[in-house]
Amino acid sequence: MKTENFSAERVDQITVPELAELAQRLDQDAYNSPFEGLNDWHLLRAIAFRRPELVEPYLYLLDLEAYDEA
Repeated sequence: MKTENFSAERVDQITVPELAELAQRLDQDAYNSPFEGLNDWHLLRAIAFRRPELVEPYLYLLDLEAYDEA
């Protein structure tokens, strides 16, 4: 699966097995360059915004924390 394409169409068409593969890569964090990991992270984030029900098991990979700016 190529991760360079973050179009809405791509995000809407991602399958559960593709998402599991993406999450596994992120979890293992064994990329050749930091940019490869960043691309996967951005794709997972885009999926989380458009299809949150799919990403729920992988939210820990997004490292989203609520914080108070005050």
